[in-house]
Amino acid sequence: MKYYVVDAFAEKSFEGNPAAICVLDEWPPDDAMQKIAMENNLSETAFTVKQGDGYRLRWFTPSEEIDLCGHATLATAYVIANFIEPDRKVIPFQTASGVLVVTRKGDFYELDFPSYELNPTPVTDEISAALGICPLEAYLGRDLLCILEDQEQVFTANPDQSKLTELDGLLVHITAKGTKYDCVSRSFAPKLGVAEDPVCGSGHCHIIPFWAKRLEKHILTARQASRRGGTLYCELKNDRVLLRGKAVLYAMGEIVATL
Repeated sequence: MKYYVVDAFAEKSFEGNPAAICVLDEWPPDDAMQKIAMENNLSETAFTVKQGDGYRLRWFTPSEEIDLCGHATLATAYVIANFIEPDRKVIPFQTASGVLVVTRKGDFYELDFPSYELNPTPVTDEISAALGICPLEAYLGRDLLCILEDQEQVFTANPDQSKLTELDGLLVHITAKGTKYDCVSRSFAPKLGVAEDPVCGSGHCHIIPFWAKRLEKHILTARQASRRGGTLYCELKNDRVLLRGKAVLYAMGEIVATL
């Protein structure tokens, strides 16, 4: 099985978010895909199979399959556009979150993703204890979104991973208004076996709707302030979030294990 490792939302290698991409002729068993994702031990391993004019796409963390992933979708589009169908500019993916279209625009890849509805939720003692800081506000979509006072709090936060698993939501995102960027954020996913996601595309389907409303602008530049770091060029269009970023190939190889 051929596979690629791609740094997504990255300008150069060793930044952004690495994802392993497997382009297949047919689906292996689900437990085999989960074992591969566990062995890769990246935040996401994506598997894709040609389907009609597009592709079927699935995403696995080291612990389970998930319903939406931005960086691995960008990475998959990068692999298809550069190694599978090099003249392809528009790639529709059939996914658990519906049809997701990625458009190649020069060196950038634009993801058309659904936005999450955010519902205010109380800032509890449990949230403050897990984050090690009391957020100004909290909202719940698929994930828990916590608004901090300034970007320095985002940069220096050191959450308690075990306590994060006790909070509502699949992932936990912390965010604040930026100085160089419209907003900065970090994303934590211990429930999925990922302590900190280096750059979280689906997380920005929470983050961008919030900041677009708060800043009264629909085009924003977002920075994920993880150790690797990554920049996302975002646009809120009604109930959709457009995420633009670059990608860099890190490695390619062959999985030879018997599945």
